[in-house]
Amino acid sequence: MELRELPREVDEVTITRAIVRSAAEDWIKIADSDVAVVGAGPSGLTAARYIAEAGFRTVVFERKLSYGGGIGGGGMLWHKVVVSQPADEILREVGCRLEEAADGVYVVDAAEMLARLATAAIDAGVKVIFGVTVEDLMYRPSPLKVTGVVVQWSAVNLAGLHVDPVAVRARAVIDCTGHDAEVLRVASKKIPGLSLELVGERSMNASSGERFVVERTGEVCPGLYTAGMAVCSLYGGPRMGPIFGGMLLSGRKVAREVVRRLNTTQ
Repeated sequence: MELRELPREVDEVTITRAIVRSAAEDWIKIADSDVAVVGAGPSGLTAARYIAEAGFRTVVFERKLSYGGGIGGGGMLWHKVVVSQPADEILREVGCRLEEAADGVYVVDAAEMLARLATAAIDAGVKVIFGVTVEDLMYRPSPLKVTGVVVQWSAVNLAGLHVDPVAVRARAVIDCTGHDAEVLRVASKKIPGLSLELVGERSMNASSGERFVVERTGEVCPGLYTAGMAVCSLYGGPRMGPIFGGMLLSGRKVAREVVRRLNTTQ
């Protein structure tokens, strides 16, 4: 084997310094963001891409170490998911190959959808941080407004350790955490003066569930928005299973609302 085919020797301390220096530089920028999206599932990645394309500094916090939310499991671990018109437009924009299953109904590989949504978001300038849990919110009481997120390493929470978190300022926070509606649950319990009650999602009804999600997507209170399945958990909409058009359209809708609001308050 020729020497040029072997990896260059790198000292262990060089590796450590490179990682810590670069990560710290990113976090210094992240600490003062325009938009914090919580959850790297279909609605979160879609919302983040459109917001970043509009020129706003956007960070996605994902408590797991991977993208995709419910996409990766497909339908009961079959490696396919379904979208219907007009959500197919969003997947075509990012280069997904769609197979028509019925009039206006398409099947797509779960892995391809996940990868292309993620790549498109990153290419738009979104910073995605894995292994971070949003455990609290920043707010101001008069007038009431959510002003950012409080974050902790997911591993710290899993270990049951008491470690103080850090804060990230954001002009808009979007809960895209899916069925658990993690950010909204925090807001409902801990922000005084915010009358917010999570109804909980209902049993499956795919068609009405998709419409419900898109229709109810949007601002919850100043500075706080919700999209995707968190909408159903908040307002009592039905689940819809492995059809993701509503998630994509919800992400696009909340992005447009956030961009419009940020453009009018600069």
